[in-house]
Amino acid sequence: MNHDTYDNAYIAGILNSVKTIAMIGASPNDVRPSYFVLKYLLAKGFSVFPINPGHAGKEILGRTVYASLADLPQPVDMIDIFRASSAVPGIIDQVLKLDPLPKVVWTQLGVRHDEAAARAEAAGIKVVMNRCPKIEYG
Repeated sequence: MNHDTYDNAYIAGILNSVKTIAMIGASPNDVRPSYFVLKYLLAKGFSVFPINPGHAGKEILGRTVYASLADLPQPVDMIDIFRASSAVPGIIDQVLKLDPLPKVVWTQLGVRHDEAAARAEAAGIKVVMNRCPKIEYG
C-alpha cells in the first residue's frame, strides 16, 4: 500500500470500526501529545489501554498502564504507536505475537517504517503511518 497518502474513506473506515486501542508510549505528562490524544480518544468513547513500562501499574486518566502488549487484559482493535520510527520493527514483532491480531497498526506524526508496515500488512493488518487519529477523527 502507498503510505504517502490515504483515502478519506480508508481512514474513516478504520476509525468507525475500532473500539479498543493500545497506545504504546502513552505519557502521564499532561503537556505531551500522547496525553492529549489519549484524553481525546477516551472522550470519543474509545477504550484505550496505555502502554508504558516506566509507569506500569499506575494510571493515566483513570486507565491502568501496562508494561507491554503481552500484558493487556483483552484483545484490542488497534495499536497506536507514540515511539520513534526505529522502535516500530520491534513493536511489530510484539504485535504479530498477539492472538487475535489487531485490525490496525497506526503510527503517529513523524513515525514511519515501511518494512515493518509491510510485515504487518502481510499478516492482514491495516496500517496507517505518520498520522494522528485525533486530527483524523476531527
